[in-house]
Amino acid sequence: MKEMLTQRQLKSVLIYYPDTGEFRWSVGRPGASLGSKAGRVNSSGYVEIGVLNGLYRAHRLAFLYMTGAFPENGVDHINRDRMDNRWSNLRECDQSKNMANVEIRSNNTSGFSGVVWDKQRSKWRAQIRIDGKKKNLGRFDLYDDAVNAVRSAAVSQWGEFAGWAK
Repeated sequence: MKEMLTQRQLKSVLIYYPDTGEFRWSVGRPGASLGSKAGRVNSSGYVEIGVLNGLYRAHRLAFLYMTGAFPENGVDHINRDRMDNRWSNLRECDQSKNMANVEIRSNNTSGFSGVVWDKQRSKWRAQIRIDGKKKNLGRFDLYDDAVNAVRSAAVSQWGEFAGWAK
């Protein structure tokens, strides 16, 4: 198991700019000169930075840099942009809240997450997923009523993390 990176170690090699979300090298190293931008975008769209023989996501390093500790749970990008690591765009959260703030899926046909057309009943069905389980919110004649049911349930369940539902 690798040794956990400390804030002091992090600050000895990188400078974090909270207003831009950038990390820059405060020391020269092979392949990176003093002051150059640190990190690369991985295949999942997150910025990763190799520090002291470990590879870390930049949003987690921002928490260590700013607070002195890695987040206990997850980190949510408020605007859903995985490369936007400005301090004002990051908030600690659990997995459920993190999943509540996701983009609409590309295969969604209704235009609103949690609203689907029930062909058998010719109604709009509203549902949300809480802790991995679907919760049926009802069937509605009007699309807007189904959307409002999902919005209300999402905001009630996740508050500010239900940004897509507002």
